[in-house]
Amino acid sequence: MNDERPNFYDLSLNELETLLSTWGIPAYRARQIWTAIYGQFIPSPEGITTLPLELRARLGTALRFESLSPARVLASSDQQTQKTLFTLPDQSSIEAVLMVYDRRRTTCISTQAGCAMGCSFCATGQMGFFRSLTSGEIIEQVLYYARHLQQQDERLTNIVLMGMGEPFANYDAVLDAITRLNDPQGANIGERRFTISTVGIVPGIYRFAEEKRQINLAVSLHAATDEVRNELIPINRRYPLDELFTACHYYVDTTSRRITFEWALIQDVNDGLEQADALIERLRGLICHVNLIPLNPTGAFPGLAPAPQRISAFQARLEENHIPCTLRLRRGVDIQAGCGQLASLEQGDSYPSTPAGPTPDSTS
Repeated sequence: MNDERPNFYDLSLNELETLLSTWGIPAYRARQIWTAIYGQFIPSPEGITTLPLELRARLGTALRFESLSPARVLASSDQQTQKTLFTLPDQSSIEAVLMVYDRRRTTCISTQAGCAMGCSFCATGQMGFFRSLTSGEIIEQVLYYARHLQQQDERLTNIVLMGMGEPFANYDAVLDAITRLNDPQGANIGERRFTISTVGIVPGIYRFAEEKRQINLAVSLHAATDEVRNELIPINRRYPLDELFTACHYYVDTTSRRITFEWALIQDVNDGLEQADALIERLRGLICHVNLIPLNPTGAFPGLAPAPQRISAFQARLEENHIPCTLRLRRGVDIQAGCGQLASLEQGDSYPSTPAGPTPDSTS
């Protein structure tokens, strides 16, 4: 039986104050609760010792403080990556990842259960779309890892919305979640520590540009010609590269912020110098950075990562033409936690060949 109580993390501070006022509780209590949950990472009202016992009990009765239930936790062999499978109240599920670097602790979180974009090389796209997450369900993933790190006297430094789903297909919930996590009297995670990755939802890029936020933007590009990108990323047929790059230029011109392009290198598909040259032409005059990522294997895509010499040649061609680029470290591949590998399936399950559930409007 589903828990019908509202999710605490779906509430804004104003909404929490309004709820408490209906109980005859003064507004300052809302800020105490907010600071304890978001700032101190206390997981439930029972642990907020600054509140009266009666109020703690009433909060626990009226609201849910755990909508995400960890169903499986996997650690990579090098102990640098942890992946968690969460079950949601409606029994759909998502995955999120924590990655450890020298000075950074980065979580890759999901914005939808599944994805409707259907990118051929992506495990999430292969499983299909179930539903969008609420802002609270997005927030809970971040706080789950923040609490985990707090136990080790460490802090979360970066949040990338690059997990399951297309963030701009769940635009309002994504921005609401970041806004609440950014609250200086709460989690106080600076906007520049967030990165939103889109597969190229052009209306979303224009809308995001008008926000003029300090949140980073990444575009999963993966090809510099429509012929190749149409095969890898079906939404390119709706928003082809000319339209996408017009939107990217608008974003940079409007915000004066750099844009990042993600490029999964696939052997004999997009790893040749002709694609590198086409990419160079697309990027001329644009403040940008390119992340090169050797393809991670997924169940329903036969492509392979290129040989090291082809990767080096591709990177060198970009650098010779003054395109800033980085060859990303592969992380968590042994537990299917790398880029493009997240899917809410138990180990041993196979990827469905057709999408499950309804397909949303990609511009919503």
